[in-house]
Amino acid sequence: MLSRIAESLYWIGRYVERAEDTARILDVHLHRMLADPWIDEQTACRSLLTVMGLQTIEPPYSSARMVGLLGLDERNPSAVTGALAAARENARGARETISAEMWECLNATWHGLPDARRRVEQQGVHAFFRWVRERCSVMTGLTDATMSRDEGWLFLVLGRSVERVDMTSRLLSTHIGAGGSIPSWLTLLRSCGAWETFLRTYRGSLDDRHAAEFLLLDRLFPRSVFAALATAEACLADLEPEPGRAGVVTEAQRIVGRARTNLEFRGPDELLGDLGTVLSGLQRTCTQVNAAVSTRYFRQTSAVSWVSEVAV
Repeated sequence: MLSRIAESLYWIGRYVERAEDTARILDVHLHRMLADPWIDEQTACRSLLTVMGLQTIEPPYSSARMVGLLGLDERNPSAVTGALAAARENARGARETISAEMWECLNATWHGLPDARRRVEQQGVHAFFRWVRERCSVMTGLTDATMSRDEGWLFLVLGRSVERVDMTSRLLSTHIGAGGSIPSWLTLLRSCGAWETFLRTYRGSLDDRHAAEFLLLDRLFPRSVFAALATAEACLADLEPEPGRAGVVTEAQRIVGRARTNLEFRGPDELLGDLGTVLSGLQRTCTQVNAAVSTRYFRQTSAVSWVSEVAV
């Protein structure tokens, strides 16, 4: 496969996942502001900007400004609308490898973006975020239903999995900013679409240990950090038909494997006690994997910072 096509597919996976997860994070932030009127808005917004890598933004801070910066800024590929636009632009360069249904989904979503601000004004931000999640879920479903399990699919799923690790760790970081309360865990689980599955798994027992264990370590829930790391590791292994006689072949495999092992063999209580450090380490892992994948497979060989990532 041409490196240009592989890179476009990788970034389609990352940008679609980024749009969905950024919408989830903003939804969590706004729900928390509504649920707890005693939260200082300036402090909460500054904490969110730090989590999302935008700590250089100058005050004043407000929820409306956060929605504008992280939701409706089409020039910023780290924002919801910017990520969707970037995904569509990458799809233009990979039309011959994606299905017509995938292209139509991304194109229709992109054409719906000019109405995003009007949708927010008329229906509220939560309706807009729900629309984004639905469109991204449709795209994910079409990817799994209409693409052959070849190299193109592996690169797209690899990009989705790397971004999911990064964004789930950022979503969990918003919990730390909320003080680690039980209502914060409840909101977090709902925002991940994990609430009903969590209830069935733990029989309704909501405490810090169980929630952290589920979102970080669960092998069966696809949005858990461990499941995303395992999927990325499997994709990287399939992209290398010759595994070699000693260890793994690529630097990306080593980085992902170390992160997965470090997470797998930590107990839930240990993870909870060192949650901030663990989450920061996962975000660094994603940056390192991105650089290693780019060096191995794509034309770009330099690492790209999370905030200013721009697809080629």
